[in-house]
Amino acid sequence: MKLIDKQDVNISIRRQCELIRLNRSDYYYERRSDVSNEDKIIMDEIDRIHTKRPFYGRPRITWQLEENGYWGVNHKRVYRLMKVMGIEALFPKKSTSKPDPNHKIYPYLLKDLRIVRPNQVWGVDITYIRLKDEWLYLVAIIDWYSRYIVAWELSDTMGVWFCTEALKNALKIAIPEIHNSDQGSQFTSNDYIKTLTTHPTIGISMDHRGRCFDNIFTERLWRTIKYEDILVP
Repeated sequence: MKLIDKQDVNISIRRQCELIRLNRSDYYYERRSDVSNEDKIIMDEIDRIHTKRPFYGRPRITWQLEENGYWGVNHKRVYRLMKVMGIEALFPKKSTSKPDPNHKIYPYLLKDLRIVRPNQVWGVDITYIRLKDEWLYLVAIIDWYSRYIVAWELSDTMGVWFCTEALKNALKIAIPEIHNSDQGSQFTSNDYIKTLTTHPTIGISMDHRGRCFDNIFTERLWRTIKYEDILVP
């Protein structure tokens, strides 16, 4: 993290993180050392498969990898790499995400709701972006009525700060009636929720069991971005 100077004796690392609005947990985060070059190649192929068929789970992705010529890749390895990438299959299951047990979970507010105007409902999602030798995470806040991307941010870690930064930028443009997310730890974090609650008129909604298809048009957006807008050499 080049913005942080470890040698600065006048400003602590904690204060430096505060000044650039970076969580210290993100600063101390280190990429898993067991992600080899071979793993990165497989991760790129997993991303291609997942982007094209987001309903594929670990077994079908493993099968597709073998069909594509990646022999010797077992379910355990695919599961590990999918966790690193932060992706999972898009289908109803007992838990749609991995919430932090210490974070508050809000009710689902969109049942039988007709979305008929801009800024009535915003949704937020994260995806994995392939690069030549690395990867990034892209978060986007989307108006569900217009499909307009209100704000977005990139990060090389799955931390909270870039999600919160995107939300703050979005709230400079408009204030939604309802903000909907999954129960992932980024969106249930204290920093993210605090940013929402500074606007008391916003209803905070979170997906619960069986609501995985709420974000299906966001998955279509990811597909468009990855196949049409991002060229990986």
